[in-house]
Amino acid sequence: MQEVYLDYNGSAPLDPRVAEAMWGQMTGAVGNASSSHRFGVRRAAAVDDAREQVGALVGAAPSGVVFCSGATEANNLALVGLAEAAPAERNRIVVSAVEHASVREPARWLLEQGRAKLDVAGVTPGGWVDLDELDSLLGPDVLAVSVMAANSETGVLNPVAQAAEQAHAAGAVLHCDATQMVGRLPFDMAAEGADLVSLSGHKICGPTGVGALVGTRSVLGRLHPAVHGGGQERGLRSGSLNVAGIVGLGAAAAICAGEHSVKAAAVGGLRDRLVAGLRGALEAVSENGDTTRRLPNTASIRFADADAEAVVFNMDPVAASVGSACHSGAIEPSPTLLAMGLSREAAFETVRFSLGRFTTEAEVDAAIPQTVAAVRYVRSMDGGGAR
Repeated sequence: MQEVYLDYNGSAPLDPRVAEAMWGQMTGAVGNASSSHRFGVRRAAAVDDAREQVGALVGAAPSGVVFCSGATEANNLALVGLAEAAPAERNRIVVSAVEHASVREPARWLLEQGRAKLDVAGVTPGGWVDLDELDSLLGPDVLAVSVMAANSETGVLNPVAQAAEQAHAAGAVLHCDATQMVGRLPFDMAAEGADLVSLSGHKICGPTGVGALVGTRSVLGRLHPAVHGGGQERGLRSGSLNVAGIVGLGAAAAICAGEHSVKAAAVGGLRDRLVAGLRGALEAVSENGDTTRRLPNTASIRFADADAEAVVFNMDPVAASVGSACHSGAIEPSPTLLAMGLSREAAFETVRFSLGRFTTEAEVDAAIPQTVAAVRYVRSMDGGGAR
């Protein structure tokens, strides 16, 4: 039976062109990018090229790109870095109710450590941040607002520009976890008004273990370092640079910048083909979130009376996920779906399908009957495997 990978929001396959760009750095290059000899200078030049490519992808200056291990570290650096250096009169952080765990958890940690207060802005039933509620939470003590560009589970897009305008009116910094959006739809941090933006290589067909926090000069200058040492990456993240990974991230960013418009249309068509096929073969199939404002590659689908964990298990070798990949195996349902007003039962019956650059029509057509069979089997079980 054909293997089909429909979990791009969890991690995307490495583009062969990216692997080719990295190969030279892994096999034919030597030297520390911080060294002053010719070997180090060549490595530093490769890093500078990647910095330009990543900056261009999100509409930022190369000097605003801080390389790190991924979006999780970038999110932590943004929130913890701001809080550690914040003036006493600005000690409150506001995050949306549908943020990734790598935003929620550092914000919660800051609260538990007594380093910041925390408020959570709710979302509409469609899944985007409620701007009226966000505005009601803002005040002169707010240090930062964190609103993701696109949700990893539903694909729903947030009104980042409006959230940034509200945050700036209160004198706060706007941080945006753009991990799922960059490379899939155009994202310009200046146009959106974002001060800090997080992204990760493995979501855009680049390498795992490398990402970036991109910021304006003034806001990056306010961050407390995450790692102390030799002063690399503007002194915010010391340590010898992962040149091969950084070059791979740069190559992935350049490919996305040149291709995302065409790929978005193609992937959106395949996503719609998948949903139509499932709806045509099964009853009680519904989509979560506002389908008019979401990523072209993502569908969050509820199969009523069918436990999602059991469905995903029986779909093998078709790969999808239950809510966010970070919640796989969790006892509690997805916080994102609950925040949108779904019941626990509905959340436990939701499967996330996320397609990408290498998904084919043949794969979609193979995934439909396998998913249909899995749902029918689970529904035939006593109670559909419901919790």
